[in-house]
Parts: sequence; structure tokens; C-alpha cells
Amino acid sequence: MINRVVLVGRLTKDPELRYTPNGIASCRFTVAVNRTFKGQNGEPEADFISCVAWRKQAENLANFMKKGNLIGLEGRIQTGSYEGQDGKRVYTTDVVADSIQFLEPRNSTGVSQNTPDYQSRTNTGGTQQGGSQGQYGGQTQPSYTRADEDPFANSKGPIEVSEDDLPF
Repeated sequence: MINRVVLVGRLTKDPELRYTPNGIASCRFTVAVNRTFKGQNGEPEADFISCVAWRKQAENLANFMKKGNLIGLEGRIQTGSYEGQDGKRVYTTDVVADSIQFLEPRNSTGVSQNTPDYQSRTNTGGTQQGGSQGQYGGQTQPSYTRADEDPFANSKGPIEVSEDDLPF
């Protein structure tokens, strides 16, 4: 059987960190994930997915992420039920996170400012002291070797590999 979930979305509120009586950290949070299509009024729609993280991952999420931050997570769906205050059975569905990735810098404020700060990284006009300048006044980019170039193009002859070098 396979039960895997991969989500990328924004936190709808600050994560709630709690500890079990045994001292294990637990963090409940909701992730808003945009749908691939737009709604009837042309606005994007989102699903709000309840999630839970445990132990160090829960503590890191609560300490470093807040409402609006973009995260990615991988986990599994877990269903459960409990008896509500009114005596009726309440069914739950949560994504239990196995791995969480923080997809924005720590100082980002989420939705309101999700564009990079280009002002601090580019030259906006005047002369710049030190370093070489490119055609448009900014610093020239360093040249890198492309990853798809053949690293053995300039080698002389075949490469000798013994069977002891092979991993299988």
C-alpha cells in the first residue's frame, strides 16, 4: 500500500506548538495549497489542509515559520475520530509530516512581500567602486562551466577502470 502526500503551500496561521505529557513536541498547522485551476469568478481557489509535525521538526516549524510563510512537506494521510462534547462522533483527516522544507528566507513576511529585494543586490545607477562593471552598470556575472558539457572532452585516450572501482 502507498500513502504519500507532497504539499507546497503557505501557513494560514502561526504554528501551534504543544508538548505531550511525556515531553514530545507536537505542532498543528494548516497549509493553504492553491488549486491548478481558477474558480467561477476567475480567482484562484485553495485547499486548506490540516497537518501535524512531531518532535524536533515541530519545534523548528514553530520557532522559524509564521503565518504566510511558504513551506513544502512530505508525509502521509492519517484519519481518526473522537467523541465530541455533544456526544457525536467527529472524524478527522490530517497529513502527518515526515519532512518539512522552509521555502522562504527566515526574514520573509510571506504573501505581502514574496518578491526578492533587488535593490540591495544590483547597482541602480551611479558609479560603483571596486569590481568590474558590465554593460548596464551592474557587476558582471562570473563565468561558470555548464553542467551538460562533457567533462572528459579534453582527456587523452580511454579512462581505465578496474573491477575493484565498481560499486557493484
